Amino acid sequence: MERRVVITGIGAITSIGNNVPEYWEALSQGKSGIEKITLFDASQFTSQIAGEVKGFEPEKYIDKKEARRMDRFAQFAMAATSETIRDSKLDLSKEDTKRIGVLLGSGIGGLGTIEKEHKVLLEKGPRRVSPFLIPMLIIDMASGLVSIKYGLKGPNSAVVTACASAAHALGDSYKIIQRGDAEVMITGGTEGAITPLGLAGFCSMKALSTRNDDPHKASRPFDKERDGFIMAEGAGIIILESLEHAKSRGAKVYAEVVGYGMSGDAYHMTAPAPEGEGAANAMQMALDDAKMKPEEVEYINAHGTSTSLNDKYETMAIKKIFGEYAKKIPVSSTKSMTGHLLGAAGGVELIACLLALEKGIIPPTMNYKYPDPECQGLDFVPNQARKKEVKVAMSNSFGFGGHNAVLIIKKLEK
Repeated sequence: MERRVVITGIGAITSIGNNVPEYWEALSQGKSGIEKITLFDASQFTSQIAGEVKGFEPEKYIDKKEARRMDRFAQFAMAATSETIRDSKLDLSKEDTKRIGVLLGSGIGGLGTIEKEHKVLLEKGPRRVSPFLIPMLIIDMASGLVSIKYGLKGPNSAVVTACASAAHALGDSYKIIQRGDAEVMITGGTEGAITPLGLAGFCSMKALSTRNDDPHKASRPFDKERDGFIMAEGAGIIILESLEHAKSRGAKVYAEVVGYGMSGDAYHMTAPAPEGEGAANAMQMALDDAKMKPEEVEYINAHGTSTSLNDKYETMAIKKIFGEYAKKIPVSSTKSMTGHLLGAAGGVELIACLLALEKGIIPPTMNYKYPDPECQGLDFVPNQARKKEVKVAMSNSFGFGGHNAVLIIKKLEK
């Protein structure tokens, strides 16, 4: 008998709020976190705007000395984890820590550290490169540091599947608990790649919006005038628990995780498969895993990057799986406000789904002004949050390399 898995804690660091209440308030009010880049001088770049985390002070969450030995992406993970543990009211002193694991995703990892130390290598020579370079840049260190700080000795791993990383980490953690290998998993994603090299790489791919004079309107998923995505940073960390364990400690339950689908496009390094074939496969797998009909899903948080191909093919994939019902289901992209958190996107977006279930409010797709004929026939919840009771939500995440991950959550039935 497969065990049931629930969500009992959430933590978020985003461009629109450094904790979950701030994040949700901005989402539900349609506020954008996209601004001119301040982390470095971006005046020579074609895209000069991003969803930066604002006013972040790592010392609030981590010892000052330890914080200096962590890349920004790991600092975000530690900060969001401290919030999610507080939120879950999990008393680790009373738990068997061999039954609590950590599985965090990141698409890029410690890029800022690589850039900084490469400069040291070129200017001062190899002896001056930091001994912390390698531990600071490797993606699994976010999971490692969380487990070290809290003494968690259960399953410990990391996921790297570009923009699907957090969603895969969440889905894999769900399966780890379901099969009995852990009682609790701290999971989600983190990213801190708004650096000169990161921005330059995406600019050279012509993947980013160049609407530099109007940053709040630059991310416009499914809109005919969209011209690329917006880089963003932050973390979305979630606590998953077996239902039995959550009940035994009287935990508040946000929702139950009921479906997870993962597929590969086998098509192209960066472009999605034609007509969203891989995305559709993952959605169908998630529905099959949840033993649900398409009509039971009441909200889709789309991957919705604001790029030409993703939005078009995701629309086609939703229509393929949901058929006639596709016209009735609210679909929104919260990236229109946060920007694209890359490997952390699936974490903050699943939190948006959870809060939509809890609050009865669906966050909007902002900047939807000119309907794209290639993305027609869906209800994109344009420009304004909508009051609606939601029992079941789906969250889509698709990454470079053709990695697709889809999660389904539902309100816990008493």
